[in-house]
Amino acid sequence: MDYRDFFNQATGRDAPYPYQDRLGNEPWPDFLEIPTGLGKTAAVTLAWLYKRIVLNDPETPRRLIYCLPMRVLVEQTVAEIRKWLEQLGGDAADIPVHLLMGGEDALEPWMLHPERNAIWIGTQDMLLSRALMRGYGMSRYQWPVHFALLHNEALWVFDEVQLMGAGLRTSAQLEAFRRQLQVPGSARTLWLSATLNKTWLKTVDFAGYLDSATTLNISDEDRRLAGTRLNALKTLQIGSARLDAESKKANAKTYLETLAQEIVAAHRAGTNTLAILNSVERAQDLTRLLQKRKLPAELLLVHARFRAAERKALNHAIQQAAPAAGRIIVATQAIEAGVDISSQTLFTELAPWSSLVQRFGRCNRYGEYAEAAIYWLDIADEASAPPYSYSEMEQARDTLRQRQTASLSRLPPVTSEQPLSHVLRRKDFLDLFNTDPDLTGFDIDVSLYIRDEGTPQLFVFWRDFDGDKPEEAQPDRAELCPASITQIKNHLKDKNKKAFVWDSLAGMWKPVSQNAVYPGQTLLLRAQDGGYNKTLGFVAADKQAVEVLRHKTANDQIYQKDPDSIKTIPILLEDHLSHVKKAAESLLSALGHLPDGIAEAIVVAALWHDVGKVHEVFQTTLKLNKDWPEGDPRRLQYWAKSPSRARHGRPYFRHELASMLAWLEHGEKTPMHDLIAYLIVAHHGKVRISLRAMPDEKAPNGKRYARGVHEGDELPALTFDGNTLPATRLRLDVMELGESEAMGPSWTNRTQRLLAEHGPFRLAWYETLVRIADWRASNQEQQ
Repeated sequence: MDYRDFFNQATGRDAPYPYQDRLGNEPWPDFLEIPTGLGKTAAVTLAWLYKRIVLNDPETPRRLIYCLPMRVLVEQTVAEIRKWLEQLGGDAADIPVHLLMGGEDALEPWMLHPERNAIWIGTQDMLLSRALMRGYGMSRYQWPVHFALLHNEALWVFDEVQLMGAGLRTSAQLEAFRRQLQVPGSARTLWLSATLNKTWLKTVDFAGYLDSATTLNISDEDRRLAGTRLNALKTLQIGSARLDAESKKANAKTYLETLAQEIVAAHRAGTNTLAILNSVERAQDLTRLLQKRKLPAELLLVHARFRAAERKALNHAIQQAAPAAGRIIVATQAIEAGVDISSQTLFTELAPWSSLVQRFGRCNRYGEYAEAAIYWLDIADEASAPPYSYSEMEQARDTLRQRQTASLSRLPPVTSEQPLSHVLRRKDFLDLFNTDPDLTGFDIDVSLYIRDEGTPQLFVFWRDFDGDKPEEAQPDRAELCPASITQIKNHLKDKNKKAFVWDSLAGMWKPVSQNAVYPGQTLLLRAQDGGYNKTLGFVAADKQAVEVLRHKTANDQIYQKDPDSIKTIPILLEDHLSHVKKAAESLLSALGHLPDGIAEAIVVAALWHDVGKVHEVFQTTLKLNKDWPEGDPRRLQYWAKSPSRARHGRPYFRHELASMLAWLEHGEKTPMHDLIAYLIVAHHGKVRISLRAMPDEKAPNGKRYARGVHEGDELPALTFDGNTLPATRLRLDVMELGESEAMGPSWTNRTQRLLAEHGPFRLAWYETLVRIADWRASNQEQQ
């Protein structure tokens, strides 16, 4: 199919812009610099689809990773892409579109079938935290899987890069690391913006690649075809409201009252009026003032601190035509990215020039009005500048004072420098491969590499319970609400309010103090403590009880539980091992592109991954089944899966560690011996780089011990798939530093050598393939 026909079928437009046509037919650029409103999302998504399913382009990775800087209304992007896929039909209609939002992940097609095309959409918080193997709002045991899938066969698309802050430099460093440390399949990055400055990506490791980087811009023909949009009239003038040292007193009461009056006076019936403020708190306070006026116009507040249900309703509302009395939308900078909305009247607080250009694109966006007005609101108080730098705002003010129009074709280019931020170095990145928390129970804080220091965030959800020992399941995605560290600390200033964080080792919610919260956490709050308003979003001072959303009741994110072994249909261990081996062979056949010896190592690891389940602790647990009475012959067999939901009698017991120790003892001593051992032990994500006992694990009479396995434990003999594991007495010499005479190098030494030899991207990919083979086989067994 010709690309023009393909584009027309997906969008209903007669023809793409010339730049969109070039993107679909020519090699991928590194940068796409296109004015706002000219269809960058359609350009990239449909070019990727065309190259994957029509051209079978080997330079186009099979996963499209679409990264937006703000969480608010990313569902709009999902809805648009799903509509295009449906209209294309055929192979396109089967491509899954997954929105990464935090919460417990089911085994979606994009996880079970890495050989298929897939689209991931999320914010930089969700995607970059996973790309750093510290995924926000998700099970830590899934971190390596998401890391592997995001760095292999992935086309990263960073949209509206001017809003990314520290995340922009991290995106450059990650692209450099993928080129330097090698990925198993193709991977590349495409940065998008209407206000692009390539020097923003001049980082220590990516600087050497910038000179050869290519940029796709619009042509004269694009400008001619988009003339109505690019030349749309937008008068530019300063507003009456001014935020300075005097007007900011009492939560900027004077400033916001003046602004509210000005908005009401300027609003036109039947149109959208948009007011963009730089802070959530000011946007909420302005909305309250407008609510008190009981205006006939519809009033909406848009920012990133809403739950999914309210966000979905907002997304639907702003896509509708304005009612007869018109609509007033108060928003934060979150509306700059990924929101296709147009207003006749726009108010915007002073911001860096790159952000202002994006905001201007939300006024008379399609050239549908003969005239439109933009009022910029001066901020003359440096303390009120965050999240932006005041020097950038001063430069923008100078530019604004020289202009009377904001037509896109007449705006000057962006020349400002990005503010200084933390830069992810290679050593720091490699250190993140170890997913064990430190001895105090904390993880490395990656928030400084994802967003600027002033805006770290975490996630909260509400449940109805009393007391300090809640027995609540993990949150569903729809329950999660983003909140800043500052907001949570304000909420917890009231000593009567409680917050709880999940301890995956102990398998319980534990209280967390005001000063012990950090970015990326997911906190459980009591519904009766308030903190959320459906119209305003997260509000620390709101005392109204929060409506609890529907949620699951089971809780499987516990170190000591084996949810993957709890199945309705019991499966014999020797059968399961054979099934996983076959699933690995099938998966590898579909994927290809693995170095010599690696595919064989993955298959061997898949075959051996669960031999440790013959351990008495594990078998006792699986046989605690009321339907299997004493004397039942099933109690004499070895099982991999059973309906038993009991916990292991020995705390922290990990069968995969027993499997790995059995392999070290009896596995074939080839060059892949240590890699196979690692793939075996890492197949649940609970034992990987380090091997140590848990903090409160009890010592068994002076023997070595770790993760519920004690030195001297015996595994009975097992025959599986033509192999025989002899009766084995387990040894834990590999826990010790240095090299032992019995077992050779320590586990730390072995895993560090593997990381140096294979690199983080390939090593994570290999362990992910073993895990996926296990999942696929388990699903097929139950079906």
